[in-house]
Amino acid sequence: MANGDTGDVACDHYRRYAEDVALMRELGLNAYRFSVSWSRVLPEGAGRVNQKGLDFYRRLTDALRQNGIQPLITLYHWDLPAALDDRGGWVNRDVAGWFAEYAQVMFRALDDRDPMWATLNEPWVVTDGGYLHGPLAPGHRSWFETPLASHNLLRAHGAAVAAYRAIGKNTIGIVVNLEPKVAASESAEDREATKRADAYMNRQYLDPIFLGSYPKELPPLFGEAWPALPQRDFDDIKQPIDFLGVNYYKRGITRNDPKKMIERAESVKNPRAIYTETGWEVFAPGLTDTLLWVRERYGKLPLYITENGAAFYDPPVADGGVDDPLRVSYLRQHILAAREAMRRGVDLRGYFVWSLLDNFEWALGYAKRFGIIHVDFETQKRTMKASAHFYREVVRSRGAVLEKG
Repeated sequence: MANGDTGDVACDHYRRYAEDVALMRELGLNAYRFSVSWSRVLPEGAGRVNQKGLDFYRRLTDALRQNGIQPLITLYHWDLPAALDDRGGWVNRDVAGWFAEYAQVMFRALDDRDPMWATLNEPWVVTDGGYLHGPLAPGHRSWFETPLASHNLLRAHGAAVAAYRAIGKNTIGIVVNLEPKVAASESAEDREATKRADAYMNRQYLDPIFLGSYPKELPPLFGEAWPALPQRDFDDIKQPIDFLGVNYYKRGITRNDPKKMIERAESVKNPRAIYTETGWEVFAPGLTDTLLWVRERYGKLPLYITENGAAFYDPPVADGGVDDPLRVSYLRQHILAAREAMRRGVDLRGYFVWSLLDNFEWALGYAKRFGIIHVDFETQKRTMKASAHFYREVVRSRGAVLEKG
């Protein structure tokens, strides 16, 4: 992790959740998306339940409800219990059952608070970063493990949805990260590379859920590493869901590159674009394109933008605030892009900024700040950035302020 950072304290939401919920209320938020730590609830991954862990989530959801804020609870955001990783993690077929057991514990504990549920967050990142290229946990680099992990993530999703249908009374979906892939040139090679990249990132997790099969491009890309998959798995994966969460940050300008793993394609930069601190192009029309593409390919299901935001350089806190004009501009452009998708018929039900607070960004540690609220990680003091004040006005004015910029 960057700078030897750890997540031991992070933004200390565990102890400061009441203060953070008060900030949400001050911003006028009517929904808050958070993720549950699997190992906080089931320290061994299965079996024994840690009631203190569950109690925290009860306190948090109660505080949200008392302040008129809808909880959207994500069950898995990349933190697999180490005890389960020791047993093979996402490569072990038993993981679907482990995940369903964990999900049922959460459903029974919190479903009476009327939350929305998401099974997984960005399964593509789990496998591409954790099993193929290795910068994320568990840090493997295996061509053969990657499709197995992807498939078992989808099986786990399906198992959790099936479990919810038996005992739940609200709504459940999944969250995926999507980016429109556009060819870097008109060459046949770049166009084919774009199709491969789209299949690997965008269609790999949605086609099985909505269409019951993987994109036809995937087996040739993985070659001998592509596993034999029983049809009953797809019957389990293709559970009807109530909504889809879309995380959007950038588009992928794609060029053919035979040396690249799996999709044999690479993303190239646009020399005329603004880029964030994480090297991602600022391209708001891609959000409109992505939402329209989902509707056209998978039908008119309810959509939520579950993550959208940017890491930019933030100056030090001065005069009680932080001036972050690039983030303000980013949010304005992308919320307008979301509005355009709605104008064109997308059933978009909500929008969540990533993120409320500056926080622990996995392998990036604390080196990149996405929050609209600044966190001093030494003192834990929260300070609203200009983007928070802007977002509060977006909420208060129901979007009218967007036209002023």
